[in-house]
Amino acid sequence: MNTIAAAISVTAAAAATAASSDGGGRRHRRGSVYVRCSSAADERQALFSRIAPVYDQLNDVLSLGQHRTWKRICVSWSMAKRGDRVLDLCCGSGDLAFLLSQKVGLDGEVMAVDFSRQQLQTAASRRDQRWKCCYKNINWIEGDALDLTFPDRYFDAVTVGYGLRNVVDKPKAMREICRVLQPGSRASILDFNKSSSFFTASLQSWAIDNVVVPLASSYGLTEEYKYLKSSISEYLTGEELEKLAKEAGFSSAKHYELGGGLMGNLVATR
Repeated sequence: MNTIAAAISVTAAAAATAASSDGGGRRHRRGSVYVRCSSAADERQALFSRIAPVYDQLNDVLSLGQHRTWKRICVSWSMAKRGDRVLDLCCGSGDLAFLLSQKVGLDGEVMAVDFSRQQLQTAASRRDQRWKCCYKNINWIEGDALDLTFPDRYFDAVTVGYGLRNVVDKPKAMREICRVLQPGSRASILDFNKSSSFFTASLQSWAIDNVVVPLASSYGLTEEYKYLKSSISEYLTGEELEKLAKEAGFSSAKHYELGGGLMGNLVATR
């Protein structure tokens, strides 16, 4: 087993310790831990494992680098600050986790959770390649967005980047996010926007069919990226996301369109 895989594959008992709290006091545990994913959809988990090796390269090409701007906005709107303990759910290859790490500093802690071990291995490898001292505060955790192992009111901020759309049970995931957040804290959730504008929706659909899928096919990932179109059509509009957040227990929620309406970011306050 290589060192990156070994870092992620620690015992479940160690994962439980990393996520434990003594009733208000914080127990920090640096490093990377493994949490068994109990109910993640196997098919989607396999899909994201397959695209992991080229995920970042495709993101850069397909968005012309704009995804980095949208991710910085997402992290900024989470209101994470120095010393905070934060959760990056569905962390993928780690872009938001790296940004959060710099926000909270060495006094803070970042729990980066994903159900794809391959994505986590990619993220851990990227951390080693682009090392900054603050990245020591990141814990890579293989886990389930529908069954988080953390105690209630554990985090000062939560981010989700391009993940909620792919969760099988979105209401349950939103309830879990609300549960682990401190009162008054924010969840910032970035994803493709399901636009109510015919023009924007048509442009988005054309781009997927004529740019995204053909480019992905050059990497042998045609079917994997065809899934993108159906996942957006089955996703929620901005208004529906606001309603979902409030029904999950958030006190307020506002959805903002980004990138000319092609992307959207939900900001929900517990």
